[in-house]
Amino acid sequence: MKYIFTCFMIACIGFQSTAQYINKTDYKFLQKKEDSLKTIGLKIVQGRSAADRFTADSLFTRVLVRALKTPYSFYFPFDSIINVSKLYAPDSSFRIYTWQLVINENTVRQHGAIQMRTKDGSFKRFALIDKSDVTTNMADTIGNNEGWMGAVYYKIIQKQLNGRNIYTLFGFDENNIRSDKKIMDVLEFVNGEPIFGNKLFVMENGSNYPKNASRFIMEFKKEASPRLTFDPDYDAVIFDELFSETGDIKKKYTLVPDGEYEGFKWTNGKWIHSKNIFGGAPPQKYIIPKPIRDTKGNIDDSQLKGGERENQ
Repeated sequence: MKYIFTCFMIACIGFQSTAQYINKTDYKFLQKKEDSLKTIGLKIVQGRSAADRFTADSLFTRVLVRALKTPYSFYFPFDSIINVSKLYAPDSSFRIYTWQLVINENTVRQHGAIQMRTKDGSFKRFALIDKSDVTTNMADTIGNNEGWMGAVYYKIIQKQLNGRNIYTLFGFDENNIRSDKKIMDVLEFVNGEPIFGNKLFVMENGSNYPKNASRFIMEFKKEASPRLTFDPDYDAVIFDELFSETGDIKKKYTLVPDGEYEGFKWTNGKWIHSKNIFGGAPPQKYIIPKPIRDTKGNIDDSQLKGGERENQ
């Protein structure tokens, strides 16, 4: 009789159905693969040359796929693999893995996979192929897993649209030597296939972002660290208003937070933008010590100093 180990109880991954199990042999196999993935993953980050990082990334992908083919691997946490983001959907229908490969200081490519939860623990996944570097208009592109606008995801939330599940993903892209990006994307499964992007982002008049886009993209000065996150207390997406240190908003590498906030509310099946998401002064947790704008809303040049804020 096979020994059975519980990988995670319901509370660990938010499940509301009966917890699944991995047998002792498979559990030990996954532990060994996790150790290998941890070591290889560090080489993706620390490899001295692009060739070293490419080799490590290729090996990492092969070992990860082999591990995921193990029955019920969906429930194995892979917690020690620190170079990879691993997020479960709120309804636990899938898990999404994302990581980045730095090719050179101006080229960063994201890799990833979606692992579906199956009743019998069998393997079902979709490889994510980053096409952002060959896409002319990222904000307006809708594509499947082979036309993915890459990002390393740090949060996922779930909404409903006419009875369909819409998953909103928040991600980071270490874009190039001068600018980074934060991306808010939507994912839906259509006939069992993942589709990224949808015309669900509606911007207020006067916004510096596209008025009706398929995803929301903030590009900003390297290491400026603006917020882009979902706040459950307000049931809203909150993000920093950006302004250009040089007065030219087209130069994305000059954009930094100015101490004000914008956001989105999910309304009638769309993310509706508001330039005054709090309806007044921001709550205490969003107040920064030295905002770039003064009390009259004017830019205080003395606070620029490279565009960085305290208390990120």
